[in-house]
Amino acid sequence: MSFSLDDVALLATNRPRIQELAGQLALTKKSIFADRALLEREFGEGARAVSELVASQRMGAGKFPGDWLTDADAAQQATPRAVADVRARRIAAAGYGLVHDVTCSIGSEAPAFAEAGVQWIGSDLDMVRLAMARENLGERAWLARADALHPVTSDGVVVADPARRADGRRITDPAKLMPPLPDLVDAYRGRPLAVKCAPGIDYSQWEGLVSVVSVDGGVKEACLYSADFGGGREAVVLRGDFEERVTSEEPEDVVADAPGTFIIEPDGAIVRAGLVAHWAARHGLWMLDEHIAFCTGEAIPAGYSGFRFLEAVPLKKLKAALASHGAGSVEILVRGVDVDPDQLRGKLKLRGKTQMAVVIARIGDAAVAHICTARETA
Repeated sequence: MSFSLDDVALLATNRPRIQELAGQLALTKKSIFADRALLEREFGEGARAVSELVASQRMGAGKFPGDWLTDADAAQQATPRAVADVRARRIAAAGYGLVHDVTCSIGSEAPAFAEAGVQWIGSDLDMVRLAMARENLGERAWLARADALHPVTSDGVVVADPARRADGRRITDPAKLMPPLPDLVDAYRGRPLAVKCAPGIDYSQWEGLVSVVSVDGGVKEACLYSADFGGGREAVVLRGDFEERVTSEEPEDVVADAPGTFIIEPDGAIVRAGLVAHWAARHGLWMLDEHIAFCTGEAIPAGYSGFRFLEAVPLKKLKAALASHGAGSVEILVRGVDVDPDQLRGKLKLRGKTQMAVVIARIGDAAVAHICTARETA
C-alpha cells in the first residue's frame, strides 16, 4: 500500500510503540489474523499502515536503520548501506564536499555521506517520501520538494536513483528509466554525476566510469559516474570484511587452457563488468574458454571459493561418471549451455553419499561437464 501524509504522522507519533510490538508480529499467512487483531487493539484504523511499515522495515534490513519510516517500494529500491558507503567514499576521495540526491526518497543514502564527511541535500517530488525522510533524518536535514529533471542546486555532485522497475519487471533500457538516463544527463550537463542503475543495463556507450558492486555474492547495482570520476569499468566485491576492486585498466592477458587444480567462478560483479580476464590475470589464473566466465588455476584466490577438479566428461556421460564417484548430492553451475540445473539434478538420480559439484561449460563447440569435489573456500 502507499502511505498518506496522515499515515506518516500516525507512524511517526507511535514509532516507539511500533518498535516494541514489531517483534511480536510474524507477518505470515498463518499469523495474519492474530497480527491484525494485535495491531487493531493498539492502533485502530492505523493497523494496516503499521503492518505495512513493519514488513517494509524488514525488507530494508541492511539498507537503513531498522526503525526508519519506509514503504515497500522505497525499501526495495534503497541501496544497501555497504554499497552506499562505496559511493560516498569515492565522491569524498575525489575532493567533493557536497552532493545533491535528486531522488532522495526516504533519505537512505544520507548516512553514508555523513560518515564520509560529505554534506548531503535531498529532494524528491513525493511529499510522503519527503515526510518520511524528515522523520528519519531529523529537522536539520536539507530536504526540498523538486523534480529531478529541474535543477534546484548549482553546485556539488548530483546523485540519482531512477526507478528501475515498471509493472513488476526490471527496466534494462536506460532511456526508459524513471527519470530517463539521457534526460538526467541533459539536465545536469557540466555537473559531476552519479546515477544508480540495475546491473543488467547496456552501459556500453557510457563515457565515464561504470562501477558494478556486489554484496555477499549478489550483484546490487551498476553506478554510472560522469567522466569527472574517470572512465572505464570496475567491479567492487564486498563480502563481510573482504573487499576487492578490479578495473579495466589492469592487465587481461590470460590464456584459455585445460583445467588446473581448481575451477573458480568469478563474483557476479566481475562478470557483469566484463572483467573476468583482468581478475584472472591478477590472481594467476587462466580461463576454461575465452568466452565463458569460469577460471581455473592452482589455488583459489583469498576471499573466494572454488571446486577441486577431478575429471571432464561429455554431458551425456555425466550420470555414469557421477555414479562412479559415489555422488549423492551435487552443486551444478552452468555457463554457455542450455541446461537447467534443477531439471538435470532430477535426471541424475544420485544414490551415493558424497557431496560433489559439476561445472558445465561450453568449451569450443562442445558442452563439457567438469566433475569436482564440493565447494571449498580459501
